[in-house]
Amino acid sequence: MIELKTPAEIQRMHVAGRFVAEVLSEVGRLADVGVNLLDLEHHVRGMIKRRGAESCYWDYAPSFGRGPFRNVICLSVNDAVLHGLPHDYTLRDGDVLSADLAVSVDGWVADSARTVVVGTAAEEDLRIIRATEEALEAAIEVARPGNRLGDISAAIWAVAHDYGYPVNTEFGGHGIGRTMHEGPHVSNRGRAGRGLKLRPGLTLALEPWFARTTDRIVYDPDGWTIRSADGSRTAHSEHTVAITEDAPLVLTRREPENSATRADPAGRPAAKDA
Repeated sequence: MIELKTPAEIQRMHVAGRFVAEVLSEVGRLADVGVNLLDLEHHVRGMIKRRGAESCYWDYAPSFGRGPFRNVICLSVNDAVLHGLPHDYTLRDGDVLSADLAVSVDGWVADSARTVVVGTAAEEDLRIIRATEEALEAAIEVARPGNRLGDISAAIWAVAHDYGYPVNTEFGGHGIGRTMHEGPHVSNRGRAGRGLKLRPGLTLALEPWFARTTDRIVYDPDGWTIRSADGSRTAHSEHTVAITEDAPLVLTRREPENSATRADPAGRPAAKDA
């Protein structure tokens, strides 16, 4: 079922969105050479508890997972891109880290993801991060009343095509609101002018993710972590967006950051300072 939200409900989602943005900014700040993924997981647990929020991931048990998810954030490294199960891994210089977070605050949910480089950044890693961020901004730009769902999908695919990255269609964006996953599904590849007509009050989590050289995926033995099938590196960017009568409203937009591996306000990541 697709539920259109009132302006007051969108503002309540915005409260959750600002918190998600705060947490992801903190994760990006803390992610550094020598930091263990489990330390990031436990730090985020503390932030969620202090805020009085609820993790949408804890005990999440969809058909594609293996048992309930018992963590509060997805942390995916290098060729891992989605649903990364936090585990005993210490970040190394040059690692690419994707962090994905969805929480509920007072019954309303927001979902966002970002990818950063730990330590020394390789240009090809910055390039694929930039591609996902540009694809996300292109998708947001067409999320306006009167356009169609296919316009969003086509906008994401066009950026990927320009960069030369293949696009997987098994996992994409989704509706969001009272729960983490609502209708409709938002493919990262589609045809403009097709699909559901966009209306004010529709809230969507838009999430382009690419691997450098394949559109195929494989699962880790943990049953959750999804990797590129050929081991090529990946990136993932996501925002929760509300369609309004006017411009699209990004509910999970982060404040500009100065850190070297974080994205700047234009969405372009910079190499870490020496």
